[in-house]
Amino acid sequence: MSSLEEKTVKTEHIFSGRIIQVQVDEVELPNGKTSTRELVKHPGAVAVIAITDDNKLVMVEQYRKPLEKVIVEIPAGKLEKGEDPALCARRELEEETGYDCESLELVSSFYTSPGFADEIIHVYVAKGLTKKEDAAGLDEDEFVNVLEITLEEALQFMEEQRIFDAKTIFGIQYLQIANLKE
Repeated sequence: MSSLEEKTVKTEHIFSGRIIQVQVDEVELPNGKTSTRELVKHPGAVAVIAITDDNKLVMVEQYRKPLEKVIVEIPAGKLEKGEDPALCARRELEEETGYDCESLELVSSFYTSPGFADEIIHVYVAKGLTKKEDAAGLDEDEFVNVLEITLEEALQFMEEQRIFDAKTIFGIQYLQIANLKE
């Protein structure tokens, strides 16, 4: 056991929904005292930096209720239980944008908010995009506008706070670094 590890003494399940579960854990701290931790359990997600042959980013514009505003994001979605992240990335790209891809490469995986949630997101780059005639559609409660924008436009959207979420900013900064290396 690490000298920093907290031992769970008791778990109280507070809420179980379609996407998340919330629990409160009582923990024993490294100094022997106890405290509580409010935790959000999430099945994980994927996000796709989709690049067209003419070097545009395929993005989705959608309303985000927690923010009470419309933002522009890279396509993304929740993993189903036991689902392979790469297959989920292809599925979400098709559902949200109508595109399929020739190549899909994992860029990185990271925890989104490790102070209270266990959500991990796997970020991929998709190239060789092809618009599918018979693409799977959006979920019935999902509404998006598909945009194709340049990297420069994406940077402008960041300044305007139209792009304002971590996974999308990560994707844009990844592309900036990749462009510097070329």
